[in-house]
Amino acid sequence: MTENETHEGGCACGAVRYRTTGYPDIHAVCHCRYCQLRTGSAFGVGAYFSETDVEILSGTLTQHSYQTQSGNTVSTSFCVTCGTTTHWQIDSDFLRGKTAIAVGTFDPPSFWFDIDREIFTRTKADFVHIDAENKFETSGTYKPVKEDEVRQTPASD
Repeated sequence: MTENETHEGGCACGAVRYRTTGYPDIHAVCHCRYCQLRTGSAFGVGAYFSETDVEILSGTLTQHSYQTQSGNTVSTSFCVTCGTTTHWQIDSDFLRGKTAIAVGTFDPPSFWFDIDREIFTRTKADFVHIDAENKFETSGTYKPVKEDEVRQTPASD
């Protein structure tokens, strides 16, 4: 991979298209509740690039912003036609100036790099097994202001 190598991707309907340049600074699986809600799945997969290395080529996006319990603002960008989240930004000291691409939206081969970290493993679904070199119970930006809700494990029959 060269520092000028580009990869493209887009939303499910094809209206939104983007291009990234270079290799992502961070490539991680996140099991936090926000990623679970954003994806409707057990986790999210993000590839973080310098915002100057992400270019929106076409389409109309809208944003939804929310504040995490740590006080960080997350702004997700998604296609106005099909609703696919293509990318997001987190306003924290650690991630400021970076854009996270929802890795599944890259054109095939979508997963062209290894995942180097797994975060919020404490809320990981029991059925998920990911081979990541670095695993963290929370994340470096996590500064809770309240205790997490206790999750109930269903009783087995």
